Amino acid sequence: MAVVTPFRAARYAEPGEAVVAPPYDVISPAERDALTARDLHNVVRLTLAGSEEEAGRLFRAWLDEGVLVRDAEPTIWALSQDYVGPDGVARRREGIVASLQVEPYETRAVLPHERTHAGPKESRLRLLRAARAQIEPIFLLYDGDSPVAVPDRPTDLEAEGTRLWRVDTPVAEFFADRQLLIADGHHRYETALAYDAEERTPESAHTLVVLVSTSDPGLEIFPTHRVFSGRPELVPSGDPGDLDEALTHLAAEPYDRSVAVVYSREGAVLVHGEPGELDVELVDRYGHDGIAYTPDAREAARRVDDGEADVAFLLRATRIEDVFVRARRGEVMPQKTTYFFPKLLSGLLFMPLEP
Repeated sequence: MAVVTPFRAARYAEPGEAVVAPPYDVISPAERDALTARDLHNVVRLTLAGSEEEAGRLFRAWLDEGVLVRDAEPTIWALSQDYVGPDGVARRREGIVASLQVEPYETRAVLPHERTHAGPKESRLRLLRAARAQIEPIFLLYDGDSPVAVPDRPTDLEAEGTRLWRVDTPVAEFFADRQLLIADGHHRYETALAYDAEERTPESAHTLVVLVSTSDPGLEIFPTHRVFSGRPELVPSGDPGDLDEALTHLAAEPYDRSVAVVYSREGAVLVHGEPGELDVELVDRYGHDGIAYTPDAREAARRVDDGEADVAFLLRATRIEDVFVRARRGEVMPQKTTYFFPKLLSGLLFMPLEP
């Protein structure tokens, strides 16, 4: 169902940690300034430029000046990321970097699982028009063991725990009968669809992706906790208890219905939702007024303790099988249902959308 092919990558002539960055949507203004100061050619000058038009001119200038070089032949890449998760555990996640033919969600080749907003899509579309290139990869999942093995040889590219190798393993047949689930990059995928609807060229119909198997031992979803300010009515009734004890009970709960630890300055209470409901759906019923998010349960509790928030909802990680089930039913889930860590690194590979 999915059309996955090799591509002619553009990459830095002098790669390394000085030119890479996290994805555009997780960089604070202070982090952007630090990355901009790190190197004259850091990728953040493309992903978070003063204007998308400026970024497009800069990308093409870097190609013309040799800051970026383009491979002569199309290839796919094996990827490996070494990381330590929010839980303190060291892991390795492996994937495949390739070109994906974009298709409307209606074809069911690519499945979304979260709602999107117009603002980020408008910004990314202006960047795509200006650069005529995919600057950052989209993160996708598939079922089944990976058809590509990470080579046992020196890397072709490496930065900040991410390693890349060119490989010549055929993958088109393997992915032809696979559905792909967007793990991270809904806005950019929908932007790629919009761009192709405008351009209608063979090149515009493709986007840059990283494909990771759901059976990869390094693939983990972590929870994103919800914190509410200005919402004292959300403080639960009941007999509040110790936070650590409540979190222990939360971890032991079965996944047949939703549950959360609700923490206020009074203490912690375990609350249950409906059968078949996800934890994030339980909280979503309370609306989004005054909501904030954090992957750190202790940080969520601190905000409550310090009076910055009225209440925190501490959740379990959403299981990937539950996300796939809902996506295949055509359902979308609340924002930040999933937190895949680490984010993909930007600045290692680019995909021009021109011959």
